[in-house]
Amino acid sequence: MTYRTGPLVVSFAVDVKGRSAVAEALDGAADTIYLTDVATEARAEVLAAAGALLARNTAKELHAGEPALLTGAKLLQFLSAGVDFIPLGDLPRALPIAGNRGAYAEPMAEHALAMALAAAKRLLVEHRHLASGAFNQFLPTRMLRGGICGVLGFGGIGVATAHEMRAIGMRIHAINRRGASDAPVDWIAGPDSLDRLLGDADVLVLSTPLTSATRALIDARALGLMKRDAILINLARGEIIDEAALYTHLRKNPDFTACLDAWWIEPVRHGAFRVDHPFLDLPNVIGSPHNSASVAGWREVALRRAVANCRRALLGETPHHLIAEDERIA
Repeated sequence: MTYRTGPLVVSFAVDVKGRSAVAEALDGAADTIYLTDVATEARAEVLAAAGALLARNTAKELHAGEPALLTGAKLLQFLSAGVDFIPLGDLPRALPIAGNRGAYAEPMAEHALAMALAAAKRLLVEHRHLASGAFNQFLPTRMLRGGICGVLGFGGIGVATAHEMRAIGMRIHAINRRGASDAPVDWIAGPDSLDRLLGDADVLVLSTPLTSATRALIDARALGLMKRDAILINLARGEIIDEAALYTHLRKNPDFTACLDAWWIEPVRHGAFRVDHPFLDLPNVIGSPHNSASVAGWREVALRRAVANCRRALLGETPHHLIAEDERIA
């Protein structure tokens, strides 16, 4: 096979609607080959010729020995933002790898806002009280307006979440790797200023990747720096929080609320859902099944954003959201 540039190879099944989205986003920059359409005997030739590979999980979609064929590819682009659950050790070390960061930012930001409001307004707690006959009409709830929303991980999801929180009148304090952003903030710094962020935040949103540096970053000490009635929202990875420390903190501090969309053991990453502590029995926990990105019609948006990054690489431009070395060893 001969291509004007190596083709975009897609290693997972894509339906007709999705293929249309891929074609629109690629906009003629290269041919597209769906590996699910390729005969077994032709897979090696296709992968060796790939200009870019779009994958969900290479460990499940590529056969033994096939990752080594990607030495000529300009980019391996994953559909998901986080790739910590995907083994990257078999991939060529020189192969640029990108996550689809920000692809689901808008629905995830809306989910964070919903969780923050549910916690501040005690919606789930009072629903349960009503069911038992208690009518707590004059028990005060909280206003988020005027408070500080801290965002740990001020990338696509963090910026989108800040936009939602600013809309209800919250001030934005943020941390990212470079300690700067073009997005509007009231304060932003690098990771060395985490203690200040923890102490300032009325709502703290975790939207940072899981890396060797962020694993168990929110431990007993970090939780102890937070306000007694803070709202902690995890949209990222469960492992960023020390599970036992969080459970102990919630038990000791009933005014503190944890809103958990991300869990420590999850079906997609681990094959099952499990918690080692009974978080869902606590009244100051709001849980969701990591579905903040599961919005009707958004799969095509995510596909377009991933393919747009592949297009950049295929045209010789620097792709966005490249995975740093410490993310390969999380």
